[in-house]
Amino acid sequence: MRMRPTLSWTPAEDLPPGTTDLGPVVDALSTGGVLVLSGAGISTESGIPDYRGEGGSLSRHTPMTYQDFTAGAQARRRYWARSHLGWRTFGRARPNAGHRAVAAFGRHGLLSGVITQNVDGLHDAAGSEGVVDLHGSLARVVCLSCGAFTSRGELARRLEEANAGFEPVAAGINPDGDADLTDEQVGNFVVVSCTVCDGILKPDVVFFGEAVPPQRVERCRELVREAASLLVLGSSLTVMSGLRFVRQAAEAGKPVLIVNRDPTRGDPHAVTRVALPLGTALTTMAGRLGVTVDDGTTAAARDDTTAVARDGATAVARDGATAVARDGA
Repeated sequence: MRMRPTLSWTPAEDLPPGTTDLGPVVDALSTGGVLVLSGAGISTESGIPDYRGEGGSLSRHTPMTYQDFTAGAQARRRYWARSHLGWRTFGRARPNAGHRAVAAFGRHGLLSGVITQNVDGLHDAAGSEGVVDLHGSLARVVCLSCGAFTSRGELARRLEEANAGFEPVAAGINPDGDADLTDEQVGNFVVVSCTVCDGILKPDVVFFGEAVPPQRVERCRELVREAASLLVLGSSLTVMSGLRFVRQAAEAGKPVLIVNRDPTRGDPHAVTRVALPLGTALTTMAGRLGVTVDDGTTAAARDDTTAVARDGATAVARDGATAVARDGA
């Protein structure tokens, strides 16, 4: 039986509850130099569920681990059947008001950078520039043998051809793009291989049990060093991959501000935690700062253009190291 990854923690009982006062966050943004670290909570208003909130997917779903994925063909068949179905919904998701507000803050010179734990590409689609995808992107697929990249759109086309008539009804979609299917629904789903070397294909995302590429971690650490403050949006900070940057900022004396509906593992390091829905909170802050947020029309057009360019992209060198056990999760 596959074991659930360590994805929970116990909130400290002596911390005050979250506030609804956006003032400290507005003040930090008005000063500039804010580094954003976002998590699944910023994408829920785009129809992508989170892991741990009310109704979060961990209540019914154990994410695929790297060790399971590489261990056998049946695990990969289950993963790709579920992920292929999930991509039909996941790939159509569009940026919400929260993503668009972050992009607007960037255009107005209030941010020093954006790091996201999400793999949905919605910050890029909203117009944010230079986003660091800490856990990779579902829009890319990589061969574990030769390292060649292909677009997820191209893989989806190949999987459609190999699995004509595959139309199961999923019980739900998860933050990693995985659909909830039974083994019976997975059936004899056909998994395709690399067109270059016939190797095993994997989405270019960091699975549980896999390490974030070290050069990507160092880039994030550099962004923390350069920032005036760190603003966490929609992340419980349960896994070390994101929490370490909160700790780094706090140790350097940089203010840590958190906007998240529920308590987070980083709360002891924060100068404030705002417990409000992200879309409402971010657009309210934009209004106070006199920052104009796109109504979604511009972002939708930009997203369509990005998708075309992404699906036509050529393979590039993989930026990761050989996967090892994830640090500190």
